Amino acid sequence: MEEFDFVDHYGDADEVTQSNELPQNEVDCALNCAFIGVGGGGGKLAKAFLDIGFNKTLLINTTPKDQPDGIDPKHLVLIPDADGVAKNVEFGKDVFRQNSAVVEDALRTKLGKVDWIFVLAGGGGGTGSACHALDDVFKRYLKSIGAEGKVFYIVTWPTSQELLNSTITKNALSLSNDVKSSPHIILDNERQVKILRGKVGISKLFPTANTAFAKLLSQTFKLASEKSPIQSFDSKDLERCMKQNNRMLIGTTVIKDPNVDNLGAMIYQNCVKRSPCPSSQEKSKTGALLLVASPEMADDPNISQHMDAAISYVGGRTETLFSGVYIRDNVPGLVAILLMGGIKK
Repeated sequence: MEEFDFVDHYGDADEVTQSNELPQNEVDCALNCAFIGVGGGGGKLAKAFLDIGFNKTLLINTTPKDQPDGIDPKHLVLIPDADGVAKNVEFGKDVFRQNSAVVEDALRTKLGKVDWIFVLAGGGGGTGSACHALDDVFKRYLKSIGAEGKVFYIVTWPTSQELLNSTITKNALSLSNDVKSSPHIILDNERQVKILRGKVGISKLFPTANTAFAKLLSQTFKLASEKSPIQSFDSKDLERCMKQNNRMLIGTTVIKDPNVDNLGAMIYQNCVKRSPCPSSQEKSKTGALLLVASPEMADDPNISQHMDAAISYVGGRTETLFSGVYIRDNVPGLVAILLMGGIKK
């Protein structure tokens, strides 16, 4: 229309970034992702990701009294009209449904364009165990921005002592049942406590476990963003693993002397045994084995042959295996990271 042809003279409009949008993630990562911690336990786990550079992180809670220390308020989303939910999951779900617009507005104004949302929650409490009531909100947001990923849940399972409380058991079962068909990881707190017992004091148990898991997942995402002179595990491989519905197991190990014939069995069994996730004998739908070796290991023909055999061994325990081999100086041994996705039990 000639009536408004003068507008072109002044140029097209510049895209304006929301002033309260969170800064970009500072870590090398194959996924454009955000982390959402729900409730007290979920918020503490989310803080571990925030601390290592995942700036696209929000902590959602129904009370300001259960937030980790040292969090910039721009990362906090407080649900109004509820000072906690007193471990009442149904009440927590009602609160989230009634205030879904608060959460959706926070996603739009603070996260910007992301492809993946990782929802972190503690099983056993009321707020975290009610997080699946926001599932439609998360999915609607991703759809509205043309995201290519999914909503992925990372939830904790209480310790044996905590499970003596029937309410905690009921809440944990409710959450695990809610997420069972979605892509998800379950972190078994009892396994994590056993791994760390005797290494750190009681006050450091779960902060240390949270940090270790955040670094493990972050390193997996980082390796998928890198090229390898030997064999790469790329972003599309990672996405296929992460999109697989049902449960995923993740584990890692270091083999001090990889020049052994049974390297594949050692890697697989150690990764599963030392994983923070519940073990499973079920064959997975997808899997990934990432190996990080020193230059000397990579140049050794015997070790290289054992590494090839190890990849084949792990490949027999999943329908589709992706693998990557990376070279690093000063590694403590052959580092292995194992992903097994699509586990129904």
